[in-house]
Amino acid sequence: MNKRLADGSAGDADYGTIGVRYTSYRQPEPRIGQLISAALGDAHTVVNVGAGAGSYETTDREVTPVEPSAVMRAQRPAHLPPAVDAVAEHLPFEDGAFDAAMTTFSVHQWGDSRAGLREMRRVARGPVLVLTSDPALVRDFWLYAYAPLVLDTEARRYPSMAAIADALGGRVDVLPVPIPLDCVDGFNEAYYGRPERLLDPGARQANSAWSFVDPPTRERYAQALRAAVESGEWDEKYGALRQQPSYEGSLVLVRALPE
Repeated sequence: MNKRLADGSAGDADYGTIGVRYTSYRQPEPRIGQLISAALGDAHTVVNVGAGAGSYETTDREVTPVEPSAVMRAQRPAHLPPAVDAVAEHLPFEDGAFDAAMTTFSVHQWGDSRAGLREMRRVARGPVLVLTSDPALVRDFWLYAYAPLVLDTEARRYPSMAAIADALGGRVDVLPVPIPLDCVDGFNEAYYGRPERLLDPGARQANSAWSFVDPPTRERYAQALRAAVESGEWDEKYGALRQQPSYEGSLVLVRALPE
């Protein structure tokens, strides 16, 4: 059964709380956007499920956004269409209503990811795109040394690549997504070469996995990272990442085409 929280948020994360000032930290990264656009091909009508504040929506296509959180819908810029208040598991559209369907950084938030993915497949005649993280790779990121429960939470919440492929059916490709050093979309791995950014409480709040750790533990993790950065320990272990142009971590783009 899908649970909706006070502001309409679906799944296990309360965006009525963590979504405040979300757009200050989570802007669409153009180079990731280009990969999504290429994967959409010539699709003109696209449903964007879990659309949030509109990241990765393009104005050169006819996009229908779906977002259950009132806080996130209110942050959508004026040049984008207003979002439909609905959840992934029950999309209010006819079969094959769109050329394509997409979701970015959202599938792990859903109460029933399989049902949501099946709904995306139902309403899309062509490709279904899922920008997500491979849970098998989440703990490989250096943050695990400082905030293990945060990444344990991420690994637990993300559906496996096999589960996504099984739900969508058809021909499925899983493409690693390179993260640029100056990535403007502030998910955890976006700061792979800029650990200081994760010392900002707002940056941590904009990553929902941090909200599943109790406040004293979150503060202890932040202090451990701060000490490692200020002492030079982080640079001794990972400093080469500060000059690495891009990073391939757990971020992937899943593209499913119908049979």
